[in-house]
Amino acid sequence: MMPDAVSAVLLTPLFAAAILAVLPNYRAGAAVNMLASFAALAFALTLLWQRPATGPYLLVDDLNIVFVLLTCFIGFTTSAYSASYIGHELATGRLQATHLRFYHAMFQLMLFGMNLALLANNIGLMWVAVELATLTTVLMVGLYRTAAALEAAWKYFILGSVGIALALFGTILVYLAARPVVGEGLDAMTWTVLLAAAPKFDPSLLNVAFIFLLLGYGTKVGLVPLHAWLPDAHAEGPTPISAVLSGLLLNVALYALLRFKVLLTANPAAISPDKLMIALGLLSLLFAAVMLYRRRDIKRLFAYSSIEHMGIIVFAFGMAGPLGNFAGLLQMTMHSLTKSAIFFSVGHIAQVKGSQRIADIGGLTESHPVLGWGLVAGVTAIIGLPPFGVFTSEFLVVSSSFAQQPLLTLAVVAGLLLAFGALLLRLTDVAFGPVRGPVGRVHASYLPMFAHLALVLMAGIWLPPPLVAWFQHVAAQLG
Repeated sequence: MMPDAVSAVLLTPLFAAAILAVLPNYRAGAAVNMLASFAALAFALTLLWQRPATGPYLLVDDLNIVFVLLTCFIGFTTSAYSASYIGHELATGRLQATHLRFYHAMFQLMLFGMNLALLANNIGLMWVAVELATLTTVLMVGLYRTAAALEAAWKYFILGSVGIALALFGTILVYLAARPVVGEGLDAMTWTVLLAAAPKFDPSLLNVAFIFLLLGYGTKVGLVPLHAWLPDAHAEGPTPISAVLSGLLLNVALYALLRFKVLLTANPAAISPDKLMIALGLLSLLFAAVMLYRRRDIKRLFAYSSIEHMGIIVFAFGMAGPLGNFAGLLQMTMHSLTKSAIFFSVGHIAQVKGSQRIADIGGLTESHPVLGWGLVAGVTAIIGLPPFGVFTSEFLVVSSSFAQQPLLTLAVVAGLLLAFGALLLRLTDVAFGPVRGPVGRVHASYLPMFAHLALVLMAGIWLPPPLVAWFQHVAAQLG
């Protein structure tokens, strides 16, 4: 076993951030950003067969390695996409050269924060890491320094701070519930110790704690009515950050919720977290599906699509059981890959058209065939049409919920159909309508977008048996 594999996953982006903070050349910075992201992914892959022993601060298990691999993979592909996207922004004067060292350094610091949150065996350390990842994305959302970008960053900071404060209070309550059983100090905040002793905890404290944790981390997940920061952050920040927000950061907050859900489930006298998750998930799905019809900005459109899909995922985990949890894991993975691919396409579309307004974009399959058909494939996947993997995961969500709650399943299907109609309506106009806006050449990196879509297509046709067995094992652990 490589004893420093976990350390390498964490320290690679941290050291890269320090280097990038002082590296003045954009091309060199973009190369270092990609190299560091690829190195972190390579080290993460070694954790599949070389897992270090669990310590009081760090943990590698079947659950978090799913999230770590997804984070490192999308982190790498986004860094590759970012090289061409940010280069165009620099060439057109939308970004200044002085901003780019900051951007690349914050990108790596964000990856460090997300990986630390996922690998933490200490609930306090996890909270700190989630806050670090949030603060770095807040700073990058305001990168353009426009009034709208600064307002979006400020809204994100304020609402995120409220959420993280609620999550902190919930974390403290978990500590107070654990202290009489495991004693004061580090043990009362160590996840593995907490899980083993959870049946003996005061259920009333756990119940209150989970309410605060659900509201706190639910803000980061973008659950309705805690979602107000998310559309603005997507619309005003650089598109690579939109891809990371939808594809990764929402998952990190979801991971924290799942950890505490398992803890609460282990205590037979505590309330079931499932009903709360089902309610917020279903509310998010239905609200976002309706709001999709009112969007006039293409990035805001897909921001609400992210809220919709996080609602589906939280609903699936709320339904629980082996099939519900499996569906939630698969839906989370497919959404991350697909939505980041969509933002890769949308970012270059907005650059060539000079606008994010849907009214200014049209006829993409004729004027820019690669971007246009890439967007068509991405939207076809995200609305759940076969043969893409989202169809498989949504079919499992519907079938698993129908076996338990047929009436709720009707609401889920209604939300899916509403979202289907809204996105198909916009896609028809944007991709196949009359050509609108400039038709200049696109200096784009297409490989990240099509790599994601290829994986989602493969998942819809064939899921490798080892991956199925792995997700089944994790689903069983989630209860």
